Amino acid sequence: MTKKQKRTSYILGGLLLLGAIVSLMLFALSENIAYFNSPSDIVEKGAVPGERIRLGGMVAEDSVKRGEDALITFDVTDFAETVSVTYRGLVPDLFREGQGVIVEGAFNNSNLFIADTVLAKHDENYTPPEVTDALKRAGDWQGEGDAKGVSHDKKYGEGSYP
Repeated sequence: MTKKQKRTSYILGGLLLLGAIVSLMLFALSENIAYFNSPSDIVEKGAVPGERIRLGGMVAEDSVKRGEDALITFDVTDFAETVSVTYRGLVPDLFREGQGVIVEGAFNNSNLFIADTVLAKHDENYTPPEVTDALKRAGDWQGEGDAKGVSHDKKYGEGSYP
């Protein structure tokens, strides 16, 4: 084998190895991805029990109910549709009715969303871009401009992310 052929075979072998590694990583990550859905998306597509998803919208007014053992139930709405959520644990300090929220979890067989993670918006001016888009599609966006998930916090400057 000539020097050029050896070098070419090393390069091809390296590319094949790199391709195999990337393929395995993508396969492993695809099982852990949680896609974002609004309540309207859930009603339109139908809830699949056990499928892990992210659900986002606004916490519906007068829907938060606290039970024993840190159990909390509430409704997430995009003002067109509403999904009932239950969560056991401590919610973020910014969690409250009328505020944006993203929950991660899955539906059970009774069509109740069982959340294992609750994420609240991080300041009074931020709304996740997916929630903003869902509210705009429903015709219920009440923010300024297009607010594509941008924080208008003076600390970081206009249009920047913390």
